[in-house]
Amino acid sequence: QVQLVESGGGLVQTGGSLRVSCLGSGRTFSSYAMGWFRQAPGKEREFVGGINWSGGRTSYADSVKGRFTISRDNAKNTVYLQMNSLKPEDTAVYYCAAAWAPSGTMWNRPSAYNIWGQGTQVTVSS
Repeated sequence: QVQLVESGGGLVQTGGSLRVSCLGSGRTFSSYAMGWFRQAPGKEREFVGGINWSGGRTSYADSVKGRFTISRDNAKNTVYLQMNSLKPEDTAVYYCAAAWAPSGTMWNRPSAYNIWGQGTQVTVSS
């Protein structure tokens, strides 16, 4: 089973950019759909975006569409979340998640994903 480790979070000013990464272990990483979620204090975990196993399909929450980009490099077992034009309301702990999906399916609900990373903090200052 794949294990996930996020990295790349930090503090950035409004309007800045940040890229967070999610490194997966295991030889079957390329068969997993991957999702990015975030959770701010006192709020529920929310979908940010997802990518299917091949990287050929992506999906984004309306709140980040046009600003965030998800990509993956299966040779490196890594999924990326490039965040541009960051806003204070983007401040949260960002989690990557994996779900077995060699058929190409992907989901936007947390319950569909059974493997989670530990999260990385992203803070956007105003």
